[in-house]
Amino acid sequence: MRLDAERLEFADAIRDFCHRECGTLAQRDALTENETVANSPEILEKMANLGWLGVSLPAEYGGAGAGFVDECVFLEESHRGLAPVLGYSTGLTAVQTYLKWGTEEQKKTIVSNLVAGKIEAIALSEPGTGSDLGAVRCRGVRDGDEYVIDGQKTWISAAHVAEHMLVLVREDGSGPKHDGLTLLMVPTGIPGIEMREVVTMEARTCNDVFFTGARVPASAVVGTPGRGWKHLMRGLSVERMIIAAFSIGAARRSLEDAIAYMKHRDAFGQPISSFQALRHRAADLATDIATTRAFVYDVAQAIDDGREDGLAQESAMAKMRATEVAKTAALEAMQLMGGAGYAREYGMEFQVRRALAPPIFGGTNEIQREIIAKSLF
Repeated sequence: MRLDAERLEFADAIRDFCHRECGTLAQRDALTENETVANSPEILEKMANLGWLGVSLPAEYGGAGAGFVDECVFLEESHRGLAPVLGYSTGLTAVQTYLKWGTEEQKKTIVSNLVAGKIEAIALSEPGTGSDLGAVRCRGVRDGDEYVIDGQKTWISAAHVAEHMLVLVREDGSGPKHDGLTLLMVPTGIPGIEMREVVTMEARTCNDVFFTGARVPASAVVGTPGRGWKHLMRGLSVERMIIAAFSIGAARRSLEDAIAYMKHRDAFGQPISSFQALRHRAADLATDIATTRAFVYDVAQAIDDGREDGLAQESAMAKMRATEVAKTAALEAMQLMGGAGYAREYGMEFQVRRALAPPIFGGTNEIQREIIAKSLF
């Protein structure tokens, strides 16, 4: 689909903002404490004041009330602009479950937090339990008017800066593994929670989270006790599309930076952009990005048309393809830029590191392929 004039203006505004506020390496270093943190409260606050956060979320809970296509524009352009707001997409993913199954109070709290630039997290994976969430062992036991949580979660994005975590716990283990799972809205500051950084090649993003007798009121249940798995399965199309949209922005930035470099880097008396071997690699990348982007926006439009529940195959395709295109674009761009692609001052090494994780998180691309295959056979 083609973006209309209003959405193109929105994209231009985000692009101008990112160029002005975080367009240089020095600016990004200042905003991220020399790349030790992944989220800038300053940038999030400014975006919140502009009304950009929660653009697709319902107006009655503080969002802008626009469509998911508009959200894709924001996700694409903010990542294209290298804005240090990674936690926003994590919070946006968590919000989807609250909007479908949460109480009115939960919806108001979570959405208003995200719209104001506060981060929310979602805690599903455990050691040895990532793709197979039915094997969750972290316990959430009802004790009178409270739930007591014991166990460990791992790879939890943005938990250390989040207001709450949406935590999947095992309440009942007597039946099939996908039964007896409950979702809880857990404030991150309560007693009984310890967080430890999972050190990766990026700024601090992921955490091990340990629960030891952490207590939340029974009103913290999101949806129906024991039906957490089914609640999570609804709305996955939007969650996959969040990753797909920001991956397209990342892919575009990698290609654009490589092209800009190739135009000005001379070798053998001419710009390297004149060499057919390099030009054709850029042409292939541009084609892959353009076709994937068109598909992502077509699926986003289908969500806005009310067909979200029937888009399991398409959203899996979008997530898988967009993340792999972004990874390929960053690696190819590094190669096209030669040694400069490896040097921090040019930024491509950051884009390579940023592109490696999305094919893994949010449902690995192996799982996405299985979802697609099930629709074929």
